[in-house]
Amino acid sequence: MKIINILICILPWKVKRFLLTRLYGYKIDKTAKIGFSYIFPKSLEMGPNTVIRNFCVCIHIDLLKMGNNSRIGRGNWITGFPTDTKSDFFSHQQNRRAEFLIGNDTLILRNHHFDCTNQIKIGNFTTIAGYNSQFLTHSINIHKNIQDSMPIKIGDYCFIGTRNIFLGGSIIPSKSVTGAGAVVTKDLSSFGEYSLLGGVPANFIKQLSTEDLYFQRTKGDVK
Repeated sequence: MKIINILICILPWKVKRFLLTRLYGYKIDKTAKIGFSYIFPKSLEMGPNTVIRNFCVCIHIDLLKMGNNSRIGRGNWITGFPTDTKSDFFSHQQNRRAEFLIGNDTLILRNHHFDCTNQIKIGNFTTIAGYNSQFLTHSINIHKNIQDSMPIKIGDYCFIGTRNIFLGGSIIPSKSVTGAGAVVTKDLSSFGEYSLLGGVPANFIKQLSTEDLYFQRTKGDVK
């Protein structure tokens, strides 16, 4: 099957889309597009005007869902541990969902790593900026000596700086910014909207202006 997948990757887009929808049952809008990338989750849903650029990989997750006008830039790695496996790993988490959910008008730039062993949810009009951020939903629970996982949630109109690290259980409130190099280890939603968050571990730095134009966009692109 891997050989067939590789062959599909190099085909012209119209042929590739036809095969992905017919052979895999993927839901791909006619205006969506996937570049030279290996995108084979269990389920795929791409809304109107969505794009996945070249050299991305998406495997071993239950669902990749992209809202309207959202884009995944070049060189992103999206992987995890699907829920339909017979492995003992994560067997204690019956409600675990290995999903990557992206809202409308959201942009993910280059060379980030998304571990979707548990759900990663990114809201509308959010930017995963810069390079080499890591979103890690699973780790070893040293107290119980088991592999464990927790979801990650990023709100609407967020700006995630370069080289961030997000651990399982992290939550960022809508209309917030994380500084470059931030390490988010927990739920920070109590700080509320318009928060600048940063540091190791990340914490509240200051309040942002409600008049900042980034938070008022009605279109995804920042010109």
